[in-house]
Amino acid sequence: MKKTGTRLILFILWAGITQSQTVLSLEEALSIAMKNSPVIQQVELGLQRSEQSLKAQRAALKSNFSLSVNPFSYSYDKRFDRFNNIWYTSENSLSSADFRISQPIIWTDGIFSVTNRLRWQEAWSEVQNQRNITWSNNLYFNLSQPLFTYNRTKLAVNELELDLENTTLNFVLQKLALEYDVTSGFYEVYRNKLNYTIAQEEYNNTHNSYQIIKNKVDAGLAAKEELYQAELNLLNSESTVQNNKVLVENALDSFKKLIGIDVLDSVDIVGDVEHTVVDVDVEKAMENGLANRLELRQRDIDVQSAYHSLIETMAYNEFYGNLDLTYGLSGVNEQFETLYDQPTRDRQASVSFEIPLFDWGERKARIKASEAVLESRKVSYQEQESDILLGIRQSCRQLENLVKQIEIARQNVKNAQLTYEINLERYENGDLTSMDLNLFQIQLSDAKIQLTDSIINYKLALLNLKIQAMYDFMRDEPVIPEQLIDIDD
Repeated sequence: MKKTGTRLILFILWAGITQSQTVLSLEEALSIAMKNSPVIQQVELGLQRSEQSLKAQRAALKSNFSLSVNPFSYSYDKRFDRFNNIWYTSENSLSSADFRISQPIIWTDGIFSVTNRLRWQEAWSEVQNQRNITWSNNLYFNLSQPLFTYNRTKLAVNELELDLENTTLNFVLQKLALEYDVTSGFYEVYRNKLNYTIAQEEYNNTHNSYQIIKNKVDAGLAAKEELYQAELNLLNSESTVQNNKVLVENALDSFKKLIGIDVLDSVDIVGDVEHTVVDVDVEKAMENGLANRLELRQRDIDVQSAYHSLIETMAYNEFYGNLDLTYGLSGVNEQFETLYDQPTRDRQASVSFEIPLFDWGERKARIKASEAVLESRKVSYQEQESDILLGIRQSCRQLENLVKQIEIARQNVKNAQLTYEINLERYENGDLTSMDLNLFQIQLSDAKIQLTDSIINYKLALLNLKIQAMYDFMRDEPVIPEQLIDIDD
């Protein structure tokens, strides 16, 4: 029994070490996971991408100012005059600046622009043998307006808005999924720790039984075979304790990885599994689930995106036109101050059309393919509704079943405890073998484990219903994450 005492000392030391670890509650673990989880970090980066893309697109709808400057340009070369059939030398110096304001028109998909072009030029030619210096300025307004086609600017903005909303919904769904995974992992650690505690209790009971039979054998009141069986039971119980200790450590490592903590960090959890029956209204759960489930909105976004794709496809080889209107003032003079003494009013208008003639049915086939995608998305929406109702109904039935299982398991623990105590007394009186007593001890341990499992399963099922129905029945309030409030605003 010297080895047994040594192992007991190791168990005590291990328990002392766990007390010096960083102890996390479920709420603290969830908070850490929301910050450190690689999955959440990736989704957040996707959310930033969508936000910045939409921000860039909206910025592109505002007035764009640009300035192009050519401070100085010089050329000296020989040229050929076809009209006079002679070669001549010319020298040119040029400075220019172009200022442009461009304003997209989201309501019509047109572009209105204002351009001002200022130039200074000094030219010399050996033909005239004189040097001319001139200033010129062109100020003109232009409107370019597509005709008989869809509004590409508005559709692009709408697509990015839908992408941002879909990414936000995915971010919320990932947080809810992480909440379930962390809660499940937390209770997995808790379950293994409790099993370890139960195994220790079983070991203590088995050790006491061993001492009883050892004293009887030493006093000649029992056969040595009983002592051999008691030693075997004690060794098996000790092995169970060690196995459960390993399971606790493995579960803790997996839990640390899940919440984004270094596996080498010393961490432990603290929690209490209290059973509280929560009233669940099935009709309310289904109604709230159909109204607020994020997956339904995602399917709706898929339908809208498919409709946008259909619009783009219908524009393939389409009949469309373009209207261009330009009005400007031009002035040329040797003196800058008198540029517009005699301005020229420039006017230009043009209408053009693109008329497809024959494409061998390509456009029609593309449209049918896009329509099939649209109908498929609509079917997916309806299928999602059915899955939501089915999942909520199954979750509610599971909760009702688990309540009954908990009641049965609780009664089973009481019965197993009384049965063990009665048979322990029989064992002390010599009316029961150590093998039979060990069976009652195992029955008691299994009953305690089953009760813990039932309560944990009930809590996880309640959390699953919260995610399924987007309603917290413990607090009796709908689940509205902050990100969804930002979308509504």
